[in-house]
Amino acid sequence: MDFKTKIAGASGSAATAAADALLVIVASAEAAAALEPPLADEFARALRDGDIDTKPGQVLYAHRVAGVKAARVAFAFAGGATARAFRRALTAGLAALKGGGTRTLAVSAAGFGPLEAAHGEALATVAAEATYLYRETKPSAPAPSRLGSLTLLCGSKAEAAAVAEGLRVGEALAEGTTLAREWANRPGNHCTPTHLATLALALGRSHGLKVEVLDRKDCEKLGMGSFLAVAQGSDQPPKFIVMRWMGGAKADAPVVLVGKGITFDTGGISLKPAAEMDEMKFDMGGAASVLGTMAAVARLKAKVNLVGIIAATENMPGGRAVKPGDVVTSMSGQTIEILNTDAEGRLILCDALTYAERFKPAAVVDIATLTGACVIALGHHRSGLFSSDDALAGELQAAGDAAFDPAWRMPLDDEYDEALKSHFADMGNVGGRAGGAITAAMFLKRFTARLRWAHLDIAGTAWKSGAAKGATGRPVPLLTHFVLGRAR
Repeated sequence: MDFKTKIAGASGSAATAAADALLVIVASAEAAAALEPPLADEFARALRDGDIDTKPGQVLYAHRVAGVKAARVAFAFAGGATARAFRRALTAGLAALKGGGTRTLAVSAAGFGPLEAAHGEALATVAAEATYLYRETKPSAPAPSRLGSLTLLCGSKAEAAAVAEGLRVGEALAEGTTLAREWANRPGNHCTPTHLATLALALGRSHGLKVEVLDRKDCEKLGMGSFLAVAQGSDQPPKFIVMRWMGGAKADAPVVLVGKGITFDTGGISLKPAAEMDEMKFDMGGAASVLGTMAAVARLKAKVNLVGIIAATENMPGGRAVKPGDVVTSMSGQTIEILNTDAEGRLILCDALTYAERFKPAAVVDIATLTGACVIALGHHRSGLFSSDDALAGELQAAGDAAFDPAWRMPLDDEYDEALKSHFADMGNVGGRAGGAITAAMFLKRFTARLRWAHLDIAGTAWKSGAAKGATGRPVPLLTHFVLGRAR
């Protein structure tokens, strides 16, 4: 999609904008009164007649408004001048205008003060989300939106420059988030570990990333007994993917992102119920977010060193599958009693975290659709954030807030570790039901003694169920903002 800024003239800027459609985002009723006469009159008339009210997210659509060049006009009421209110109104307005014959769209904001980078970023990311349509295995999907060009009308050169920078970042975020959504949406037979490895190699060629793919024998040599235990029940070969973006100084320690790449999760011998098991194709949402973040950071040519690690496998039942009660040895040398084969994500992540030590990283963040318990705790709005490093946790929380991809910090008190005791190994892979998201994080913490580490449990935010079923691409925005915050 083509994104632009345009400096509006002293008068008639929005009303005379050359576009198929005009979206006017209104912060308040007072701001609407200050619009150009054709627009102000139309809004006032609609308000008087009850066709629109002043609830945030309300939209009024009008066709062929006298004195307005664009054939289609939509007013979206924000109910405030914050960046969040702008984003909410933009989402509602685009929903009304993305279809039909709209190919070019002009966006005007009233009552928000000088536009900033956040407004430009919002335009790019919201437009990508509004127009995304999964088609890979559905040729009968509706025709895609014709919308191909969006222009945000600005009041000055300084405003336009700030918005243009936001658009630059927003376009990269949109690319990364869409990539994550697309691959998480693909069925398990169209997104195997081999497919993910092929995608990573293709991103390496197109985005200037260095990519290495380790196979089963490579992982055996490294002693990744925990990762390979999960993989042994599947006919699909596991892949351990390492991606590098070296945009910073050679001496700069990298940030490492570790993604859970279970391309389909049956639960293994601890088989899941049949209902909604199809959604376990989304269990590689952590891996998808690493791929999307690597693409976004590389597109921006950020001056930072970034390593992405993906442990990819299926979790399947079968004659070779790992069994409850089996004891395996992780790459760290610690032994694990596998009490539940459906708690497999932590088993592949622990070896990936040990592997990450070789990069002597500045920080390591693992991302995983890890526990249903996190969904119970936080629902579907905030990802779970776990870290014993206050500064790192603060960075991630601030990045999520800035990206409108929020997380909530959860506890890691030592007392929770008691649940992982085992009679037959250094630890069990599960505790009891109580505090399940926390005990999962405590398991991972046992493999991070040499790392500044944080864990994001995205089980409640990586996808949606029901009528809106599909991947969200989260937490690519959070991760990208976090990494960019560390760039020189």
